[in-house]
Amino acid sequence: MTVQPPVGEADLHAAADGRLAPDREAALAEHLAAHPDDAERIAAYRRLNGELHRVFDPVLGEATPAGWSMPGRRSWSRAAAIAAAFAGLLVGTAAGWFGRDLLPVDGPAALGLARLAAAAHGAYATEVRHPVEVPADQEAHLVQWLSKRLGGEVRAPRLAAVGYQLIGGRLLPADDGVAAQFMYEDATGGRITLYVKSAAAGSRETAFRFVEMNGLSVWYWRDGAFGFALAADLPRQALLTLCNEVYAQLNPAGHDAEG
Repeated sequence: MTVQPPVGEADLHAAADGRLAPDREAALAEHLAAHPDDAERIAAYRRLNGELHRVFDPVLGEATPAGWSMPGRRSWSRAAAIAAAFAGLLVGTAAGWFGRDLLPVDGPAALGLARLAAAAHGAYATEVRHPVEVPADQEAHLVQWLSKRLGGEVRAPRLAAVGYQLIGGRLLPADDGVAAQFMYEDATGGRITLYVKSAAAGSRETAFRFVEMNGLSVWYWRDGAFGFALAADLPRQALLTLCNEVYAQLNPAGHDAEG
């Protein structure tokens, strides 16, 4: 008789994604009967998946601009980039890419922030002709507009000291309203994005947390009324350096993230 391994994180995400192996169904049912909190977590993950589809599926219908390709950049179409993001967010969650230590901190709400940031980065960071809605030469207008829409002061950190220049930003739909995205680029064309949205009412203040989704690194945190997520195709520690610079500018009295 084959002994089944204990139900783990991969099983919970596989169940949420509808990809649980048939031979694990009985073990999961027994586990959930003894751990009702995990049943709620599965339900929460399914709600997040539904919100991601609601928010980003309309973008899949947008026409890909002619002449989008650029030497030295990834040869993905916009639709392929978004599809890849969904592959990581909605299917790849079953692989257990993020650790257990992330889950208790604001639970699904905090992870939802990271997921939306990763999806938005995948949708726009590879775009050549239209990476931003408002360019950096209209920064004052961009910041004023986004602050008004998000209901609080939003700022674009200046990252020239760490090698990145603001190229602009955009307003995005979010799971419970709207969000802002600021995009930066280095001398090689590498891009990072800062995603900002109102924090969930009643959510606890979070420490810095890290998650990897679809090959993207994402550091995310809560500061006051907003949740922030910095996303890039960079190693964890490299992005952490940028995260500390972003946080230092947004909150000079704060502390650094810890790796």
